[in-house]
Amino acid sequence: MRLPIFIATAVALATASIPACAADPDAPAYENGTVWDFTEIKTADGHFDDYMQWLSTQWKTQEEALQKAGVIKSYKVLLVTDPREGEGDVMLAIEYPNMAVFDHSVAEQYALQKKIFGSLAQASQQQAARGAIRTIKADFMMREAILK
Repeated sequence: MRLPIFIATAVALATASIPACAADPDAPAYENGTVWDFTEIKTADGHFDDYMQWLSTQWKTQEEALQKAGVIKSYKVLLVTDPREGEGDVMLAIEYPNMAVFDHSVAEQYALQKKIFGSLAQASQQQAARGAIRTIKADFMMREAILK
């Protein structure tokens, strides 16, 4: 008779101690989330609409292709309401699922770029041409911290 009571008591005590063990005081208070890349853009005087036109066509097509390929999760264009002297007026935000998305061979990266852009030489020329209408001021890569 004592053995079943002893077993039941031991099981109850072991089960009751599980939450105490799970609440590790040394455990991190956050978990890794998605990776964000923010690019600060300063459009050249008189070329804001030109740059927005490019974003709404070629850039958007590129981002949607990357999203379809699973390389990115989302993308946004943010407008700075009151930039200070020398600061950008447009912020491009791209959300990546994780850091592993950047760990592909150069050959794989070039194959994807060729699929999206066609000729890499043409893509390079277009990149250089955009220099006349905008300047990249800064680029920030950040990982979201999901608080527990």
